[in-house]
Amino acid sequence: MKHLAFYHNLLIGLHILAVIAWMAGLLYLPRLFAYHTRAAAGSELDATFRVMEVKLLRIIMNPAMIAVWLLGLTLIWFDAAVLGWGWAFLLTPWMLTKLAGVLFLTGWHHYLGLARKSLATGRRSRSERFWRMTNELPFLAAIVMVLTITTKFAF
Repeated sequence: MKHLAFYHNLLIGLHILAVIAWMAGLLYLPRLFAYHTRAAAGSELDATFRVMEVKLLRIIMNPAMIAVWLLGLTLIWFDAAVLGWGWAFLLTPWMLTKLAGVLFLTGWHHYLGLARKSLATGRRSRSERFWRMTNELPFLAAIVMVLTITTKFAF
């Protein structure tokens, strides 16, 4: 049983590290967009932001999101099958809240990817104010998700 606890803790640790990397990107990319909206399309500054944004998305955010999903699904399987929780825990309010948060963050990630493409073509469909106001959405979701997982609504 001790080796099961080790592997479970290892999965949790790797999952947390992947979440940290993904959250860093989800919090930083909108900030880059806020600054990018000020740069004139076609300028040197515009080109610099385009490079920064695409590298952040492709090198850090996309792999981190994939790792979060793979490790999260592995943890669900481990908890249900290996630790013997059964699959019913997926329907508990705390797990449904966590899964809703993951779906929100995934949708936001994809929205940011589309916004990056739009900015890269010179379109500024969202204002600097919009990006500053929405910058904290992932962190608000993270607060709800972390408190949900750590308390399991057992207040």
